[in-house]
Amino acid sequence: MAFNPADLFKVRSAAATFNANHPKLLPFFGAAKNKAMTPGSVIEIAITDPAGEKIETNLRVQESDIELINLLMEIGSKGM
Repeated sequence: MAFNPADLFKVRSAAATFNANHPKLLPFFGAAKNKAMTPGSVIEIAITDPAGEKIETNLRVQESDIELINLLMEIGSKGM
């Protein structure tokens, strides 16, 4: 699989837009990472569409999940 620098630029641009649209998300994960996110913790996710219908799921945090979140936080803090 070849690395395409143009794709990296697209990801960086999309991430910057996402962070601008949702400025509380990275600080939330930072606070959760430092206080509550340990192996065995449960993350719950819910999405409510404009009509009010809701879907939900949850996951039990594993060590590898924490490693991924730390990596994403590190990348995000560098202004990805």
